[in-house]
Amino acid sequence: MTDKDILETLSRILGILLGTESMALTLQTRRADVPGWDSFSYVSFIVGVESEFRITFRVADVESFETVGDIVQEIQSAKSW
Repeated sequence: MTDKDILETLSRILGILLGTESMALTLQTRRADVPGWDSFSYVSFIVGVESEFRITFRVADVESFETVGDIVQEIQSAKSW
């Protein structure tokens, strides 16, 4: 799975959570860049990502993610496509 594929999936998950269909995340996107992406929706997003990709992030990793690219990198590391 490519970074682009993962980004599309992450965009879909976040779009559903925030109620917007036109969500387009990039590797450089930060939570502060997305209106409505608060701490509660972040936790819901992480749970959705874990469910979608059948992985579990460590709490320390979740707390350290600064960009969507960090999340993509962790997904790529956790999965062996």
